[in-house]
Amino acid sequence: MRDRTNNYVDFHCHAAMKPFGKSFNYKKIGINHGRRHRSSSIWKYNPPSVFDKLVNYVINLTKFSQSNFTSLARGGVGVACVSLYPIEKWFFVNKLKSEFLKDIAANFATGVGKKRVDHIQGLQDYFKDLEMEYDFYKQLNGKVVKLPEGKFRYQLVRNYKEIEELNASDDEQVTTIGVLMSIEGLHVLNSNISKPPTEVQFLGNLQKIKSWDTPPFFVSVAHHFWNYLCGHAESFTKLVKSKVDQSDGMNLGFTDLGRKVVSELLSDKNGKRILVDVKHMSVASRKEYYHMLETNPEYKDVPIIVSHGAANGLLAMDNQVSGGSKVADTLKAVDVNFFNDEIIKVAKSKGIFGFQLDERRVASDKTLKNVKHSVKRSKIMHYRSELMWRQIQHVAEVLDNEGLFIWDCLVLGTDFDGIIDPLNSFWTAEELPFLADFLERHAYNYLKENKFKMPSNNIDANEVVERIMSTNGLRFLERHYN
Repeated sequence: MRDRTNNYVDFHCHAAMKPFGKSFNYKKIGINHGRRHRSSSIWKYNPPSVFDKLVNYVINLTKFSQSNFTSLARGGVGVACVSLYPIEKWFFVNKLKSEFLKDIAANFATGVGKKRVDHIQGLQDYFKDLEMEYDFYKQLNGKVVKLPEGKFRYQLVRNYKEIEELNASDDEQVTTIGVLMSIEGLHVLNSNISKPPTEVQFLGNLQKIKSWDTPPFFVSVAHHFWNYLCGHAESFTKLVKSKVDQSDGMNLGFTDLGRKVVSELLSDKNGKRILVDVKHMSVASRKEYYHMLETNPEYKDVPIIVSHGAANGLLAMDNQVSGGSKVADTLKAVDVNFFNDEIIKVAKSKGIFGFQLDERRVASDKTLKNVKHSVKRSKIMHYRSELMWRQIQHVAEVLDNEGLFIWDCLVLGTDFDGIIDPLNSFWTAEELPFLADFLERHAYNYLKENKFKMPSNNIDANEVVERIMSTNGLRFLERHYN
């Protein structure tokens, strides 16, 4: 019953964030309910209402569920790299003075529930919260769920061989989604938030993670706030930026503790190597990480991962001038997004660049303002999918100008349920087949009028989209997820 025609790979989504949060509304917290209609079930289907869409359109808040497993199943996702993310408490300790207003605003912004917000505000142990979310996934691992479309399940996998076994399964009555673990932000290593971290504590917790039954394939070191490991890039915009302060540690480089953590992550002498996702690192931290890879012979085969990112249209970290493509000046020129020289490094390392579906990241304010409007869904999808196509076009032209093959490092990393503002009309994972169709239309129109310098880069539009949505991700996992 598996939909083998799509088999999309999403390198970054937060399928458990909302249902795990809603589990705090029950007497026994952290339970992934087996009945899919319960709010604390990871299978709970909660598509956006007309009101939800209006709120998202007007104030860019996404309260509805985007990557629950029902939506992933209906959207043809065959492999999902789910991100464990104990929400940083500083997200909710903000400039709003009234406690009640803080709770309401936070609940409204994330859809995780007031009791989950209360828990986070009083949180002292990120690592315990991480273990609870990991356990949340394990509870329904392999359990068959009946949907109107048929029988489905998800299966936590430890390597690419297990993904292949899922695809080769003789059980044609059940569609299985392969699930890989990842972690967003190594603040999770801090099990005593009120005190300065110690090397013993952080490295000890990292070793526990490496000893899990299904350890993460990769982790991002930085996220939204200072975590004593490395500086982060500014990531908040508009409403959130005006209420939440992330200045502490922003734009700094690595600390000594951060360098030791990276060394332990990339070591294969203390368990399986865990790769590093450079998303959310400051420019200074990213420079230092690239230098580590380039100067340490043990890391010569380590790929650079951007699990969910966007190009900023700027030439280089040290030359922040727009250029490299015909559409460079339409992109969002901020340094949480990636410079051309970084994208080239990703390609040369045989890494992956995952395109996220966040309107606030993929296009400049001017570009967004000038997007055509329509009441027809098909036209809205055409205009909004073009925002992602411009990202693809920019990266393609940058890599082609460098004499590199374009189409083997680009993948999908939606960031669904990661508190994002999705491309309008592509609200959830369920709309991914529509996104693929419209991207193929844009690719066809582009390739009909343009030729790349490298002959090998001139491939059919359908292959471009198939590579980004599926085959590139599977090939990357085959090489590195062992």
